[in-house]
Amino acid sequence: MKMRSNTRALLAGCLTGLLAVAAGPALAQTSVLRIALNADIRGTNPGVNRDDNTDAVVLHVVEGLVGYTENAGIAPLLAEGVAVSDDGLSYTFTLRQGVKFHNGAELTAQDVAWSWQRYMDPKTEWRCLSEFDGRGRAKVEAVETPDAQTVVFRLNKPDALFLATLARTDCGMAGILHKDSLKADGSWDKPIGTGPFTFGEWRRGEFVRLAKFDAYANPGEGKADGYVGSKRPLVDEVRFMVIPDSAAAKAALLRGDVDIVPDVANADVKELKANPDLSLSIAQNMGISTLLMQTRDPLLSNVKLRQAIAAALDTAEITKAVTEGLARHNNSIVPLPSAYHTPAHDMGYTHDPTAAARLLQEAGYKGEPLVILTNKRYPQTFSSSVLIQAMLQAAGINATLEVLEWGTQLDRYNKGNYQLMAFPYSARLDPSLSYDSVMGSKEKQPRKVWDSPDAQALLEKSMVISDKAERQQIFDELHRRFLEEVPFVMLYNGVEASAFRKNVKGYEASVLSKPRAWEVTIAD
Repeated sequence: MKMRSNTRALLAGCLTGLLAVAAGPALAQTSVLRIALNADIRGTNPGVNRDDNTDAVVLHVVEGLVGYTENAGIAPLLAEGVAVSDDGLSYTFTLRQGVKFHNGAELTAQDVAWSWQRYMDPKTEWRCLSEFDGRGRAKVEAVETPDAQTVVFRLNKPDALFLATLARTDCGMAGILHKDSLKADGSWDKPIGTGPFTFGEWRRGEFVRLAKFDAYANPGEGKADGYVGSKRPLVDEVRFMVIPDSAAAKAALLRGDVDIVPDVANADVKELKANPDLSLSIAQNMGISTLLMQTRDPLLSNVKLRQAIAAALDTAEITKAVTEGLARHNNSIVPLPSAYHTPAHDMGYTHDPTAAARLLQEAGYKGEPLVILTNKRYPQTFSSSVLIQAMLQAAGINATLEVLEWGTQLDRYNKGNYQLMAFPYSARLDPSLSYDSVMGSKEKQPRKVWDSPDAQALLEKSMVISDKAERQQIFDELHRRFLEEVPFVMLYNGVEASAFRKNVKGYEASVLSKPRAWEVTIAD
């Protein structure tokens, strides 16, 4: 009996020890920040097969030489300084000391050169290749590395927007990668960058998991500032949770299943603001919401029909309805927050049903169907398309809606395969880039919407000169032509309304229209 008692005591002791060991990791609790995404990402390769959600996630992992500040300026990021030659043909970047990749390797000029060579390889299918290979404003003719901390980009002609284009989020910020981002056969594996978080896991349709990078070299101290200020990773893990339905995302926030919904529906702002468990952050963004028109379509190639559509739409009423009065309409491609949005850009379309009827008659319109493509990923986009359809029908235009999954709509957009399309563009922080996102040769880039050689020549001039007054004159003239030619209808610049749990501290909605997890903490 004594033997059995001792055995029982020994077993009890062992069990207690095992329980203590098992409980050990749980005592060191991991802080996890959960952010809702309204759609899954498309990939992890910077600037390749991307959309706005993809950019938002990837830019937590990779960084470029320069980036955007919160007020739309350009500042060094992986570079500590940039020197531009007097002739504007060379840009010399001095890299910051002590920057490490997620695999522990030190950042060097050779990594920048390797990353650039990869982006410029057509096989990479980098979205922004055409901006730098000679098809755009200027060609990068050489990238030189005189020493481990210096990189020199040499251009064939001056380009006042070279740095702004490098910083573009839809270009993946031309993020600098380590060679280990590729598999042994040269195919893409996962991003190994220098950002505040490392790439952990992508469970398609469910979540993307990022982990804190303990060796992150913070480029700034104190307050976050776009993509270049203080970017400390203050939580152990970030999970971007894929919740396509906005009502489901709202319910998850209210239950505490997610911590942040970065893009709550405007209709929910009043209710969420009154909830004592939640906080709100609202920012005017520089994205543009539009009704695109395919000018190569047999019907819509007629400018009179396009003008009739513009006259049939009450864009002020559409904006008021879909943003719950949080934004005002804007019929200019130059965003409202831009310093270049002068009174000249307040000129817009006039809602005039009588003029619309006259223009339809002059266009020879006989009730042929026009299909508006839309999606439910972006609630405001869908809401605007419903109102647009109703207004067009009221004007005698046979408009129908076709609701597509977002990825399908994006593919149709890229191919130029549509008649009408309700479509949102992510922010471009310089007016030249806002125009450039929609202007260009449809022959070379089918996704372009406004194909006008004369207007394109003006745009290209705005990208070379740096004098603000001269650029203002160009943007004013482009706006006048835009209203006259009506290649599409500008509706409004969006409002970024983000809701988050009270235990989340440091989170702010951004003019850049993307969630940012750095400098954010979460309490138990």
